[in-house]
Amino acid sequence: MATFIVSVVLLIVGYFVYSRVVERIFGINDQRVTPAYTKTDGLDFMPMGWLKATLIQLLNIAGLGPIFGAIMGALYGPVAFIWIVIGCLFAGAVHDYFSGMLSLKHGGEQFPTLVGRYLGKSVKTIINLVSIVLMILVAAAFTAGPAQLVEQLTPLSYSASLLLIFVYFVLAAVLPINKLIGKIYPVFGVILIIMAVSIGFALFFMDYSVPNLTFKNLHPGEIPVWPLLMVTISCGAISGFHSTQSPILSRTLKKESDGRRVFFGAMVAEGIIALIWAAAGMTFFGGPDGLQGALAEGGTAGVVNEISKSTLGQFGGILAILGVIILPITTGDTALRSSRMMLVELFSKFGNFDSKIKTVLMTIPVVIPTYLLTQMDYTFLWRYVGWTNQVVATVMLWTAAMFLLQSQKFHWIASIPALFMTAVTGSYIFYAPEGFQLSYQTSMICGSVVFVSVFVWFLVQLKKYKYKEVALKKVA
Repeated sequence: MATFIVSVVLLIVGYFVYSRVVERIFGINDQRVTPAYTKTDGLDFMPMGWLKATLIQLLNIAGLGPIFGAIMGALYGPVAFIWIVIGCLFAGAVHDYFSGMLSLKHGGEQFPTLVGRYLGKSVKTIINLVSIVLMILVAAAFTAGPAQLVEQLTPLSYSASLLLIFVYFVLAAVLPINKLIGKIYPVFGVILIIMAVSIGFALFFMDYSVPNLTFKNLHPGEIPVWPLLMVTISCGAISGFHSTQSPILSRTLKKESDGRRVFFGAMVAEGIIALIWAAAGMTFFGGPDGLQGALAEGGTAGVVNEISKSTLGQFGGILAILGVIILPITTGDTALRSSRMMLVELFSKFGNFDSKIKTVLMTIPVVIPTYLLTQMDYTFLWRYVGWTNQVVATVMLWTAAMFLLQSQKFHWIASIPALFMTAVTGSYIFYAPEGFQLSYQTSMICGSVVFVSVFVWFLVQLKKYKYKEVALKKVA
């Protein structure tokens, strides 16, 4: 229990301390007018209070991610706590803050445009495709599961359930942000928090013993912690999906100082939720072996349902059903909304046609493939989300690092986690079942080659901007 408690405390203290460090390095100015006022359009750009924006951001980036991912990560044992804390504070929250604040700085720009601005047009072209594919995969993966559960609990067929969900998706993607998302997301955000807090209290006041981290369980069984844990637990630690969601809220901030609460704060809240569910997963079934058996029998949704009902009774059962159905759907709808925003930004150079026409036309290309993918196996879809998600996160961290480097600011807060995630993604793809399926040793060698190549590129960038800095000082 001590490892769990210390982990929660570290995240809370980290928010109050490290978020201010990151904010100071980025540099805010509340006298600057935000895009919410300069570009008000009655659709995406409109002022919103920081508390509502934080709850919406939490639901946008979370959904069931910090629940399902953390439960799967619990198979690794208490070492998962360490990754959630370090990943959340020094990688994920920094990633979310810069993806939101750089968007705000540049008039609400979408993630691919920010990448192009700081990493070049060729990278932007690639990341445009990767980002939209990721959005479609996430939306499809987080739609199939709820539709299957609705089919089991109601007289509706799977196809009818999908149809209802997609009607909602289209409305959420095309309506002004304050009409649907702005009204129901804060409520669903509270449900997500209540679920986690209730389970957290149950861990303290019921007969459960959350395991502590020791040298014996530091490397559990035959499962290689590196780099699998860093991909298994993404939401709650670091997730590239967040970089596509933060620009949605960057267009609503009333002032720049709200960014620390909305972007950094929501990520830390997600980290705490992930800690709670990881602890529940480690504890409730008597260890990794019991959890593995429960996952094999009922899947992740079944595990959530059993933990909720057993610890909270009928109230927990209702929360579990609401969570497993509603929360993933709210991830899917904002995935499609951000895809629509990316496409509008991408094709805006071809003409300034009416924004309502843009909204409808740019929604169709993402809704249709998403629906088609829902006919595939959920687990198959989710397998390909993981690595793609972390690649996007790595690119966003490099974008932040290059912004800081070009601005002659302390870039290490972004470049160190960027290097770390480069090593993670570079080695994972060679070892993973959905990748090249090479031996562990060979995968680590190949990953090292990728890491060294990127590191050399980064050293070249450091040298280039150091010379520029010296030249500017001589001119001055």
